[in-house]
Amino acid sequence: MSAGADGGGGGGAGTEARSRGASPGADDFVPSALGTREHWDAVYERELQTFQECGDTGEIWFGEESMNRLIRWMQKHKIPLDASVLDIGTGNGVFLVELAKLGFSNITGIDYSPSAIQLSGSIIEKEGLSNIKLKVEDFLNLSTKLTGFHICIDKGTFDAISLNPDNALEKRKQYVKSLSRVLKVKGFFLITSCNWTKEELLNEFSEGFQLFEELPTPKFSFGGRSGNSVAALVFQKT
Repeated sequence: MSAGADGGGGGGAGTEARSRGASPGADDFVPSALGTREHWDAVYERELQTFQECGDTGEIWFGEESMNRLIRWMQKHKIPLDASVLDIGTGNGVFLVELAKLGFSNITGIDYSPSAIQLSGSIIEKEGLSNIKLKVEDFLNLSTKLTGFHICIDKGTFDAISLNPDNALEKRKQYVKSLSRVLKVKGFFLITSCNWTKEELLNEFSEGFQLFEELPTPKFSFGGRSGNSVAALVFQKT
């Protein structure tokens, strides 16, 4: 749902849209078109046309390293290749392609943009892969069939939801409810965010989830202060 450079200046769903200084979890994002379905429909319609014309798959969300970071975590913890994996806001589906190439056989990508699902389907077909399931699905208004996943992945979708001009606070709460519904007890939720700090994400997902691990991300220094431009956390459903 969002693209950007991991640790660089590209940003994700809206690095410029945050007004800092409020308490963790406060509703202090400036609403943005980046939080609307219309924006992402237009983005993926363009990317689909580009792929059809020249075979360019588009950007990897937060950069290739962000994808590799999640894959390394899954390999480190010996996640079974038949574990059910859900990519929330799959976009061009490139992350799913990499998982399939590694042998993961029960993977699903959802996106509320039909153009995104058409794009990811075209890329998957070009790669000759057949063990990836794709669905046009709004994570905030799920069908009853999506449930029982061992792993859920989010790279930028929660960020974009946080920028929605129409009651983003309620949409964030609904996101957490949907996540609790689709993820198995003791299942893992891997989130990468450029808008939320570790402490704020801990607050947002405090009900029903506990921090399992913080993944290392690139650091930056500016004006004598240093920090991380991207937060990457692994939660476990309690």
